[in-house]
Amino acid sequence: MNWLEFEEKAYSQGYNVICGVDEAGRGPLAGPVYAAAVILPKGYVIDGVNDSKKLSEKKRDALFDIIKEEAISYSVGIATEQEIDEINILQATFLAMRRAVDGLSVKPDIALIDGNKKPGLSIAEWDIVKGDSKSANIAAASIIAKVSRDRYMLELAEKYPEYQFEKHKGYGTKLHYEMIEKYGISPIHRKSFLRKILNNE
Repeated sequence: MNWLEFEEKAYSQGYNVICGVDEAGRGPLAGPVYAAAVILPKGYVIDGVNDSKKLSEKKRDALFDIIKEEAISYSVGIATEQEIDEINILQATFLAMRRAVDGLSVKPDIALIDGNKKPGLSIAEWDIVKGDSKSANIAAASIIAKVSRDRYMLELAEKYPEYQFEKHKGYGTKLHYEMIEKYGISPIHRKSFLRKILNNE
């Protein structure tokens, strides 16, 4: 497994500053969608880094701190529930990605994007399917995005305790649907994801 295959390819084509970009939270019924951009030092792979979905919460939390310390630059961008409802989840994800890249303190000259579509950055961009299990920079971005969003959902759990966000992070679990049924839709729910429920009210 070569975690730097795409990075090496980019360097060989004359790119110098590479960032990885990934998102977290496209699927949930509530809360913002998060994206992160990370620039790791050239040739650097953080031990234990992998697609965030393949790691335990404890492992993600530990790696989150290491990535923040070791990265040349990292940035988190979000798109709100309202933006998701207005422009759809795909466009909102791209918006969060653009905000993450724009927030980097060092300007990259190419972005490696997890997925099969490009968000429309002002720099070169390569979309890489399953990039979070192929590229060191994308894997690091996936961890930063996931942990940042999970921590924010824990804050929302304190604000809206009845929905038990700490258990499902806004995803459409049986428990979450039961809480929506019981308490209705909150200001942080994505209305475009809950049309059926709204239409039945």
